[in-house]
Amino acid sequence: MNILLVDDDTGSRTSVGKFLRRHGHEITECSNGEEALAAFLAGSFPMILTDIRMPAMSGIDLLKHIKDMPCGTYTDIVLFTGHGSMESAIEALRMGAFDYLLKPINIQELSIIIEKVAEHQGLLRENRRLTDHFDQEVQAATLETTKENSRLRMLAAKAEGIGEIGLFGTVMQNIYAQALMYHRDRSIPVLIQGETGTGKEMIAKLIHYAEFEEAAAPFVDINCAALTPSLFESELFGYEAGSFTGSLARGQKGKLDLAAGGTLFLDEIGEMPLEMQAKLLRVLQEKEYYRVGGLKKIKSDVRIVCATNRNLSQAVAAGTFRRDLYYRLNVGQIFIPPLREQSNSIVPLAEMFLHRFAKQKGKRFRSVSSEAVQILLHHSWPGNIRELQNVVEWSVFMFDDTELRAKHLKITASNEPLRSGTQTNTLIPDAPVFLPSRPFKLDDYVDQIIVAALEMHNGNKSAAASYLGLSRRSLSYRLEKLTQEN
Repeated sequence: MNILLVDDDTGSRTSVGKFLRRHGHEITECSNGEEALAAFLAGSFPMILTDIRMPAMSGIDLLKHIKDMPCGTYTDIVLFTGHGSMESAIEALRMGAFDYLLKPINIQELSIIIEKVAEHQGLLRENRRLTDHFDQEVQAATLETTKENSRLRMLAAKAEGIGEIGLFGTVMQNIYAQALMYHRDRSIPVLIQGETGTGKEMIAKLIHYAEFEEAAAPFVDINCAALTPSLFESELFGYEAGSFTGSLARGQKGKLDLAAGGTLFLDEIGEMPLEMQAKLLRVLQEKEYYRVGGLKKIKSDVRIVCATNRNLSQAVAAGTFRRDLYYRLNVGQIFIPPLREQSNSIVPLAEMFLHRFAKQKGKRFRSVSSEAVQILLHHSWPGNIRELQNVVEWSVFMFDDTELRAKHLKITASNEPLRSGTQTNTLIPDAPVFLPSRPFKLDDYVDQIIVAALEMHNGNKSAAASYLGLSRRSLSYRLEKLTQEN
């Protein structure tokens, strides 16, 4: 064991040092406290033997200095004292000394204390080993937990969807990763393109919130197609008091004000009036704007996310959309393909909606039958994810079963939904009839037509019966039979 021996009495120090070396210990001798402190800082000593009474720095002072150091925690200090210094020895024990010896040194007592120190040092080493091992285990477990949490968040996103979007297939998973990347850089405007019903707004919210976090900053949306050109500017930028006839006396904040520090989502950006496009471009480039009727320049720290179901490059060519704004918005771009191009997502999405609505409405639905799967896969889904959601929700609302079957769906096997006012490949009279290739029960489709007719007429049995050429009593009979079968 490495022992630091400190004593200003050369004879005593030499004698003790020789004894310790004979018993296999490595000894460093010092004649005063300052020298001992320097030696301690330069080396590694599990044990220090020091006299209490020394000039300049006493053994008590040396003890205090060492115990104040982090490395001193693992050093056992034993002090030598005369009979007249017992009070100092007791004080040293209170300060963390391991033990003390009375002078003159009794070699047998010294040997016993060294054995105790050796045993204590062994316990300290084992404790450090276990502590280090525990810390490593905790770090590994923390890392593993972090990874598992990320995995579970991804699984939750896949199982529950982001709002109304499920992460099924590599296409949507790549879009998810893109959205998280854009979330981390608020300076980049993002343009989301895709057909109606593909989930553009949910992706915009993902860019804002990112992985189910609660964002303190606001998410504000504005539908560019819902506002007239005369109202658009005041809605987007706000206005000062008395800026136009009918304005509020106190003025009003615009969407840019309300979205400060957060995200402004401009839906249907392709419908924005041309004169407003130039002003939006200024916000994107200069990060500033004026309220209507205002003279004060307002700084903007809003993230701009836009969405459209139009082909903006064609709009640019037609002169209805500014080329410079298109290029500025297109810095960050996300394209969501239509559902018909994501066939591997249709059934998982249907199952996701089925579980969600069954739970909400207290129904027994748990799975989708193979016949229903074929109908879902062969439908063109012009309304995309929103249409699929509505179809499943309607089925869950109207029926109660353990399995979603073909007869529960209000779409035919011939690729078009049953709806009024359209000439589609359905079983509506006067429309072309395309029979499915597989055998089918006519009654199943009759039931679907009856239910669709009721939906068309908002549940009015008399109107539905008239539409179908039935008496009200015949319709009631068929509905009662349908209810019993389901």
